[in-house]
Amino acid sequence: MKRYRCSMAAILWGAVVALGLSAGAFGAESGSAGEQAKEPRKDRVLKGDAKCTRCHDETEEYPVLSIAKTRHGVTGDARTPTCTSCHGESDTHINKPEGVKERPKPERVFGKKSDTPANSQNKPCLTCHQSGLRMAWQGSQHQSGDVPCVACHQVHTGKDKVLAKSSQPEVCFACHKEQRSQILKPSAHPVKDGKVTCSQCHNPHGSPGPKQLAKATVNETCYTCHAEKRGPFLWEHPPVREDCTNCHVPHGSIHTPLLKVRGPWLCQECHLAQFHPSTAYSGTGVPPVGAAQQLLANNCLNCHSQVHGSNHPSGPRKTR
Repeated sequence: MKRYRCSMAAILWGAVVALGLSAGAFGAESGSAGEQAKEPRKDRVLKGDAKCTRCHDETEEYPVLSIAKTRHGVTGDARTPTCTSCHGESDTHINKPEGVKERPKPERVFGKKSDTPANSQNKPCLTCHQSGLRMAWQGSQHQSGDVPCVACHQVHTGKDKVLAKSSQPEVCFACHKEQRSQILKPSAHPVKDGKVTCSQCHNPHGSPGPKQLAKATVNETCYTCHAEKRGPFLWEHPPVREDCTNCHVPHGSIHTPLLKVRGPWLCQECHLAQFHPSTAYSGTGVPPVGAAQQLLANNCLNCHSQVHGSNHPSGPRKTR
């Protein structure tokens, strides 16, 4: 009987030891798994972005990981920003405070409808982009109108619409409705065909000239494409030398070629001398003296074709 009790006690003791060893092994495995879970997350795109990409990825309404396809995602460049370079440290957004129902927003939120002031949104952009064509940003019309950079530019995308010829007008016309309607008129620059872009004539980041023009004056801007109108000519047309917009509407017109008014009425805004064919015949009464040529020719340009200037020795009336 005693031997039986001893053997039973030995068996029970062995079972207890076996269970203890199993529990220890399980605990060791659990500990190793816990240690693995505590390992720091790896950055997905930018340096230090792990704390952001654990929640924000390509499933967002505005995908963020596409920044890797842009210049802002070049990891080999020391100037490459991080998430916090633009959005701020945003500690309360990353670590939601206790007792708060809704997670606080980042320190800097971008967008037209953001509560972050435009100057604050533009600050991280201007730390790098304040040279070249952006030198005149301070005091420009867009800066004075509190327009944030992200109103035109898309940072988290491989293809920024405003940088492509075919899609740039779409971005500009979102605000400039009047110019959009003018571009659709019969006589217009081939903007809708993707051959001309808004930035060829305007510098949206600011300019020393009027209307944020790419050059200092209207004429210099026009001459970048229309060099044959530059001159100098022996016989010059004063309003042409003064300002191209005296006669032309740059964004579009119902009169070709981009004229404010069709001839001869455009010419007669300045040239209305008596006894000259430029005096228009209204159709009522007897035509004025010398109006026969006007009735036959219909337009001053039929004779004065070189309205931008001429080098003919006989004067501006001769074309060859």
